[in-house]
This record gives sequence, C-alpha cells and structure tokens, in this order.
Amino acid sequence: MDMSDHHHGTTPPSDRALRVRAMEQLLIEKGLIKEGAVDTIIDIFEHQLGPRNGAKVVARAWADPAYKARLMTDASAAIEEFGFAGFQGEYMVVCENTPEVHNVVVCTLCSCYPWPVLGLPPTWYKTAPYRSRVVIEPRAVLEEFGLSIPDDVEVRVWDSNNELRYLVLPMRPEGTEGWSEEQLAELVTRDSMIGTGVAAVPAKGEPA
Repeated sequence: MDMSDHHHGTTPPSDRALRVRAMEQLLIEKGLIKEGAVDTIIDIFEHQLGPRNGAKVVARAWADPAYKARLMTDASAAIEEFGFAGFQGEYMVVCENTPEVHNVVVCTLCSCYPWPVLGLPPTWYKTAPYRSRVVIEPRAVLEEFGLSIPDDVEVRVWDSNNELRYLVLPMRPEGTEGWSEEQLAELVTRDSMIGTGVAAVPAKGEPA
C-alpha cells in the first residue's frame, strides 16, 4: 500500500470516527461551529502545538551537549525541564539518529504516542498497514514517505506501548552552526521525531 500521501482512503472509517463526524455535522447544522472547524483544530494539535514542543527539546539537545546527555540518560526528566509531561508522556526514551543508524517509531498494538511532545498522532500512524509493515519492511515503508535510507545505514524500529514512548532525535542539519535554539526548532518536523522523515534542510542564506 502506497504511503506517499500518508493517507489510506480505502480504509473504512471506524465507528468512533463516524460518531464524531455525525456530532460535527449536527453542531454545524445548529450553527454552533463552522464547516471545517474540527479539522482545523485537529491540524493545529497534530502539526503545530504538539510537535513544536518536541522541536524545542530537539533544538536544545542539538545546541547544548549537557542537556543532550541528560536527555539520552533520562528522557522523561529532561523533557519535563520544559514542563512537557503527563498523560502519554510519563516514560520516555529518546533514540538518536546517527550516520550509521536511523530510528523509526511505531505502536504495533494500538497507537501509543508521546502526546506531550508530539501532540495528537497522525492518521497514518494508527493504520494497520503502517503498524504491521514498518516492522517487517521498514526501508520500503520509509521509501513511501519519500525517505531513502542507504544500505549501509542500519534501520532500528522501536515499538511503543502503554508503559513506554519513544522519540527520535534527528540528526542536526549541516550548515546550522551558530544558530539559536529558536532557529533550529524551525527545522524539526513531526515526522523527523517519529523517524519517517528527517529535519528540514536550511535554505541558503539562513538564518536571517
């Protein structure tokens, strides 16, 4: 199944999804919310609020070796230094990408996900094809996300569960020496912290 657009349109919606859509339609008809409001809220939590927390953690680790050491030793405590903790983020482990190893995270049983640092899980993360295939053929799945991993790089798959959540520490892009943490955080994507992507390459001339 092609994951290039991170969408699985052939998968029928769950009963919960159908109920949510029905409730949304009722609220729209009553004039309580506008069309698309729920999708907008979900998008904010998936791509803005949550991942921005994780991006701050990654940027600090890139810029501060002492913080990175704490993060790799006790991720939960290091992340809590930012105030990011709580439900779905009690027990965290950070896996560092290197030139020799690329890490990717999945939850094969359900959709365990580190909400405090990544927000709501993306739809594709919860689908059966991703949960099953990324364990069996991770390189092929990553290719469908547009990420080609060289043969000489080991791919490690980490299976989250209800007791433990994983976060990928992506490699810092070249050409970012001297950048502030705020500037570095702008390069950190949600997918790079799951392992289905990498940090953005800075445009020429950055930072401003």
